[in-house]
Amino acid sequence: MRPAGTFDVSYAEDMAIVRTRLQWILVALVVAFIIALPNFSGLYWLNVIILMGITLIAVFGLHITTGLCGQINLGQSAFMAVGAYTSAILTNALGAEWFLVVLPLAGINAGIVGTIFGAPSLKVKEFYLAMATMAAQFIIVYLLIHSDEFLGTTLFGGPNGLGVPPANIFGFFEFGTDFKMYYLVMALVMIMGLLALNMTRTRVGRAFVAIRDNDLAAEVMGINLFYYKLLSFFIGCFFAGIAGALWAHYFYYIQPEQFTLHNSVWYLGMLVVGGMGSVLGTVFGTVFITLLDALAYNVAPFISAALPYLPQNITYVVGIILFAIVVIVFLIYEPRGLAHRWRIFKASYRLWPYAY
Repeated sequence: MRPAGTFDVSYAEDMAIVRTRLQWILVALVVAFIIALPNFSGLYWLNVIILMGITLIAVFGLHITTGLCGQINLGQSAFMAVGAYTSAILTNALGAEWFLVVLPLAGINAGIVGTIFGAPSLKVKEFYLAMATMAAQFIIVYLLIHSDEFLGTTLFGGPNGLGVPPANIFGFFEFGTDFKMYYLVMALVMIMGLLALNMTRTRVGRAFVAIRDNDLAAEVMGINLFYYKLLSFFIGCFFAGIAGALWAHYFYYIQPEQFTLHNSVWYLGMLVVGGMGSVLGTVFGTVFITLLDALAYNVAPFISAALPYLPQNITYVVGIILFAIVVIVFLIYEPRGLAHRWRIFKASYRLWPYAY
């Protein structure tokens, strides 16, 4: 719904993402806020925001595979591991200054591996596809841990993991602090977010939506199901590979235990809370769940002090319980997520004070 008196006079205006003067002002304010945020956020919240941005890139990929194409993926964290190890190995071998060259290679490698595990999507759906992608989570992590036994190489570091150098742009600029890494992550978040947003407006995106809504009808209309399903896995896992590479260069160290099934389930939960099939919903869900986890982390010590007989890992337990409760509530009362609530708010705001 457009504001009264606002209409398009060309195809360029109709296709524009930012259409009105108010929207341009809001975009400028958001960008200014992102640029200024590290100056007053504090180190703890800066770390939370950086991890939120890395997670958001991975969930953007899940949005394309699951939200647009309807292919359930419970191995997104494992595909992040593929990107992280690819970037770590290549930057250690070639030098950290080749980071900008290695970054897309990490995404491509993760996309190829994701395509392999997405191949069963032509024959199986829903619960069975979830099991197939969950297998990727266990297989990839297991191979990384036991790489010296099964692959005959210590290239992956085994259970001890690998050290990773700071990201570097051709030797001219090094992202060696959290402050600098924040701007790299936010820049990539905006780039990958625009790619995910524009995906819906392309022929490929429309084919994804057709497959999600009714794959039999899509096939009758001439859509190649096998090609587009595999393409959705490749693109979604490409995003995961980019997120994994950023993860590796942010922590300067990676090991297989960092990429667990727990993270893959959380990414899917963020998509559910935000709203399937919506880029804005992906942002809402990721921010909401990340802040909820941070809240649990800060509240848990008070709960532990008040109830000393509770287990020592109460911080982890509180986060899991809150996440489970939130996902259940959204599935029951708002299955279309926060994005649907936002659309209702915009419509009511523009129609006010008229109820219709």
